[in-house]
Amino acid sequence: MTLRRFFFPLALVLAGFLGVATPSAAQESVNSKTDDSGPQGIFLVFPFENAGAGPRLDWLSEGLEELTIQRLSAAGQQVYSHAGRTAELERYGLPSTARFSHATMLRIGIDLDADYVVLGSFTSDGRTLTLQARLLRVHPAGLERAVQETGPLTSLIDLQERLIWKLLGQNDEKYKVTLANFVKDQRPLRLDAFEHYIRGLLANDDDARTRELREAVRLEPEWPAPSFALGESAFSRRDCDSALTWFARIPSSNARYAEAEFTMGVCGLLQGHPDKAEGLFTALQDSLKDDLVSGADLPEILNNVALARARQNKVASGILSLRRATELDPDEDDYPFNLGLLYLSAKDPTSASKYFREACDREPENAEDRALLIYSLEKAGKKEEADDERDIAAEALGPNGLPKVSVDEVEKLERVTDELDTTALQLELVSGRPPSAGGDATGPGAAAGFVRQGRQQLLAGKLDSAEAAFRSALDAVADYAAAHRGLAEVYRREGKTDAAVQELQAALVRRESAVDRTTLARIYLDQKKTDQARAELERALKIAPNYAAAKQLLSRLQPAKAGGTAQ
Repeated sequence: MTLRRFFFPLALVLAGFLGVATPSAAQESVNSKTDDSGPQGIFLVFPFENAGAGPRLDWLSEGLEELTIQRLSAAGQQVYSHAGRTAELERYGLPSTARFSHATMLRIGIDLDADYVVLGSFTSDGRTLTLQARLLRVHPAGLERAVQETGPLTSLIDLQERLIWKLLGQNDEKYKVTLANFVKDQRPLRLDAFEHYIRGLLANDDDARTRELREAVRLEPEWPAPSFALGESAFSRRDCDSALTWFARIPSSNARYAEAEFTMGVCGLLQGHPDKAEGLFTALQDSLKDDLVSGADLPEILNNVALARARQNKVASGILSLRRATELDPDEDDYPFNLGLLYLSAKDPTSASKYFREACDREPENAEDRALLIYSLEKAGKKEEADDERDIAAEALGPNGLPKVSVDEVEKLERVTDELDTTALQLELVSGRPPSAGGDATGPGAAAGFVRQGRQQLLAGKLDSAEAAFRSALDAVADYAAAHRGLAEVYRREGKTDAAVQELQAALVRRESAVDRTTLARIYLDQKKTDQARAELERALKIAPNYAAAKQLLSRLQPAKAGGTAQ
């Protein structure tokens, strides 16, 4: 869990939880905004460029990004977090701090289904500060005129408030919110506390990070952001006592409350309190299901609920939760492994061997997976199969490559999910918004809206409704890549792998994507077409050489056998 995940991937405060960073509890929700609230949609903010300030002010680059996210959120807009943006850049192997052209920013905005990209710059002579910002519209593409504010460097917070108010107002004639009302919705914040907070997030040294964040807390004791960052830092060191203290300071109305509660639940598992962990996880899941428009479960929570229940001898209930997690996230390698453990606990080694075999297929070089497969086969009375697996292990791992496993201490083998990743829900949480403005059911805006609806249904497990929404997107814009990608996932979950391949190939004709190439490789692996999977992964890495998912998957594949297409 990294410290630079400013504001939780897109947290939507319907109850302060997922997807889009949002206002405090005292402010109106996104759905209550009136027609005079200006440009409505999803905003993607990039770091501001240091266009003429000394290096001492370099922290303002990401600091102004963060402050812009806060200001837009408090104004009722739907905004990608810093983490949401950097996660997408990571998927394509792009450095998060690089300067991008307007064309590249536009493409990233399209890939994220954003409606507006915010780009800005700042200059300073050490006494005065000039801020500039512009909106890059995604549908239809167009760069709006710049807005600017200049004043004393010490008035940074006020300057940024006026800048964002202008950004919303000067680019949309419907925006009627006065500056006074805009400011009233913003959280007052001391500049020195904000600087310590940003410097703490950017610090590479743990002592410096803690010192800066503690100073931010001292200066702004009611501001949750530095407390959350301190909790996250403590948890990264597995100092659960300190982490729990800091996370307990996060109010339920805050955008990071869900992540804090999740991590407190993980601490419950790590500290041997499965009953407390189950209570935290189930309460969080219930709240999210009530507040999300899709009513979707989150697989990370389901996995940990399953482990907490199994530790309390509620294994059957845990198995049901883990199966649901696997349905929602079929690419996660830890879920089959945990299912194998739970079936061993349920005295069903035959079922356990099925899931350990799946785990081995996913990670052939994982010695622990192989050892437990052999163990479960022996317990199921399948000695010949166990011997065959032992021979395979000796060839792949060496004669002494298998570890000794003790199922008497299953808890030490369990794979707990320690981070709540909601990036999959980024745009699915947009509620109360029609697929297109003015009732027009055609064009890129309409297609993007239908894709969001499709993703909502997909995450809720409603495959028929998801397929219908994705097809509506294609009716709005023929060959809309995101719609083809969505249909591919629907078909993949239905076991229609040939149809899924066809849809992904259609998406790739429209736009090259390392992510789509990697997904296509996974499907080929499901079809036992290893050579084709390898070729897709190699193509993915040509597009994005640092794309971690492609590199990890490619590393699992053994060299191709001569004349063969499958292993």
